[in-house]
Amino acid sequence: MRMLNIVKMSKIGLLIMLIITASACKDYLNVQPLDRLTGNNFYQTKEDVEANIANMYSTFFDKINESWVIGAIGEARTGEIVASPGGNSYNERRVVEVLGRNQLLTAINNAPYAGFYNYYRITDWSGYYRVIQSANILIDKLNEGIAALSTSDTQRYLAEATFIRCFTYFWMVRLYGDVVYYTAPYQADPLPREDMVSVLNKCIADLEPHKDNMPWVFPDAAQRGARASKGSIVALLMHMNMWNAGFDPGRATAYYQKVTALGQELVNSGAYRLLDMDDDGWAAVTKGRSEESLFEFYRSINYGDNVSNLAPFGDHFLRWPYKFPRFNNQLSHCYYLSTYMQKLFPTSDADKRKDIWFEDMLADNGQFVARKFGLNVYASGNEDENPDNTFLIFRYADAILLWAEALANLGNEGQAIEAVNMIRTRAGASSYAGMSGTALKDAIFMERSRELFGEGHRYFDLVRTRRIMSSAWLAWPLNQDQFTRRAWTWPVSTNALVNNPYMVLNEYWLPGGGGN
Repeated sequence: MRMLNIVKMSKIGLLIMLIITASACKDYLNVQPLDRLTGNNFYQTKEDVEANIANMYSTFFDKINESWVIGAIGEARTGEIVASPGGNSYNERRVVEVLGRNQLLTAINNAPYAGFYNYYRITDWSGYYRVIQSANILIDKLNEGIAALSTSDTQRYLAEATFIRCFTYFWMVRLYGDVVYYTAPYQADPLPREDMVSVLNKCIADLEPHKDNMPWVFPDAAQRGARASKGSIVALLMHMNMWNAGFDPGRATAYYQKVTALGQELVNSGAYRLLDMDDDGWAAVTKGRSEESLFEFYRSINYGDNVSNLAPFGDHFLRWPYKFPRFNNQLSHCYYLSTYMQKLFPTSDADKRKDIWFEDMLADNGQFVARKFGLNVYASGNEDENPDNTFLIFRYADAILLWAEALANLGNEGQAIEAVNMIRTRAGASSYAGMSGTALKDAIFMERSRELFGEGHRYFDLVRTRRIMSSAWLAWPLNQDQFTRRAWTWPVSTNALVNNPYMVLNEYWLPGGGGN
């Protein structure tokens, strides 16, 4: 039975949500002890633990589902997206151009964008802390011992809960920079924000011992990618190490060495594979729970899942017959500039991704289609629904390219090229035969931009590699001062100041800080 169904069916799961929501407003980063509120009888069965973990996944997804979040945080801020004149809600959709100029305060506060996208919600990190609170409590209970669980089950649940906690911190670091870090089950005392490199190093140390307590894949294929596995942990560890390599240059070699070891372990496992680059293969990847998925938030109409029409990245780049109803979806809401797409996929280069993933790729108007996200159409007639896709977070191709990047940075260029060519071969593209050194590193970056198009990685790749400060890589680069003052972050809501005298907000986005 799928985990989300457990949440919907479980009164226990709902009780947790109510407890956490009610108590989070009362005390700083604190929840009322479950023992006090449930008669010390909550964690009695394996089903109780399953319900709690399912609730954590669901609570996190609620943050992604608040608006066009993946697009706003991971893609649009690079300046290559334009709203389509004549498309639906054209004035509102022009927020993509505002985001592309890094005018986050305008996107958050000004009409007509504010009421349509509600991007103030991204500035509120309380939902993420609810996930962390739940993980901390469960980890504490598992360490105390739950009689109904076997030793192996206890170890696996500890690994999964630790993954959820560390993944949430990683996500928050990329959004806000420094964050408040805590692992106590009932944190009552206020804490200051902690340096993001320190936070991720603590997460790495926290998660590493649990890696081998998780299976590469679950016996139930319905859980593949949809809940954390060993592959999920490996991918997260790779991402956290690569982020820190960009911000802790004195230790970059050590981070890269960890990534190369993790990448080799993942490939050697044989647990995952790159699916064929054709309509059927790619439809399976975007549908979810495929052999390429390392971690995703699986959603499907078959389970009655509530997905906001705005939430999927592809919503902005699909028109009829990939999006219904026909009468008002003759144009995609937005498109990518042809100059960028030509750079990404040169006309003269063979690459199956151009044909499988796009239609009218160089149109410079609403005829542009990101078909990559349009192969699981189920709507018809007047149904206003997006294709039935999962929300991909980490997949095998992403990890392979991180591995290649780390190898190149360590000077293992032959192996780095082999890794890149795993991706290019699947795409029907020619093998990389370019120069070494910086040229190879740039080629790997471009391959990530191609392969992970629209999956929420590009902006963060620009930040961690510092390419965000070069006009060679994006339309609206930051200068050194903006980068240093964290103009790449999102503002933090003033709600974070409540009951915390140590809290400071992101300076760049405060009045007089330079942000607009």
